[in-house]
Amino acid sequence: MASFFRRAPNNSWSDHLPLKLANIAGALFVMGANGYTVISPLDVYYTGKETYFTPAPWAYFLWPVIHLLVLGTCTYQFSGRGKELIIDIIGWNLPLLDFLNAMYIYSWTNQEYKYALVFMVFTGSVVSKIYRLVKLSTVRNICDELFLHLPFSLYHGWTTCLILSTAFAAFGVDAETEPVKIWTKVFVFLSLFTLQTIASAYAYASAEGDLPACLAVSWFIWAIFVHQTPEKSPFVHWCALGAAILSLCWLMRSAIGLELKIRSRNANNVRFGFAHGANDHEGSRLLGGH
Repeated sequence: MASFFRRAPNNSWSDHLPLKLANIAGALFVMGANGYTVISPLDVYYTGKETYFTPAPWAYFLWPVIHLLVLGTCTYQFSGRGKELIIDIIGWNLPLLDFLNAMYIYSWTNQEYKYALVFMVFTGSVVSKIYRLVKLSTVRNICDELFLHLPFSLYHGWTTCLILSTAFAAFGVDAETEPVKIWTKVFVFLSLFTLQTIASAYAYASAEGDLPACLAVSWFIWAIFVHQTPEKSPFVHWCALGAAILSLCWLMRSAIGLELKIRSRNANNVRFGFAHGANDHEGSRLLGGH
């Protein structure tokens, strides 16, 4: 893996230094802010507005995982391959993403859910742009997978879920004071159906699917099922269970597709390795070898 971090001859660590520092500072700030909201004594994710689409608080522990991976992205930018993708292609979209995420956290912490929804929609749009740029790039090594495809696939799936969750917080009824009504049930069902549609799109986006994005969606739906107990609303509880089970199908489809791709890649490597050896042998004979 050390070779993957080797800088290209024309790539200095000081090239595009303001952007590199902005990436690092933004990632550290957002990670600290999100970490504080998760572990702080204020219990931001435990004492927010309770809706009929609120997931269990442990769902938000996906944030630290994403931010740790993004820190890896910031480290990868100092390599030749990382500079090519992160600096030259993604550019200032990553600091912009960090800023919007920080504003979302601030709005959510102050229970200004309509502002939080606006910032989360913009966050999702920037994540979608980065996600498309990353998916259009060719995977050349494991670092591309770990520090580009994995974090932004998780990020994309997770922000999609948070847009719906924040919309319920902004416009939905308070589950602690109001019983579930027909329109709330309709919107919960439509939101779960939307997440299933998105998860299926992830699963069939390519031959191997998008396993991390499917995982983020499935994780969120299972958290809704756990948190929305039958005592609150049997309809929401059992709809969430059905959606959670169905999300495992998309997860399995992506996992199987990824396994088949890995096997195919290994088989091709072995086959081309033999072909490469034969060509070397043939070349050595042409050059006067024995």
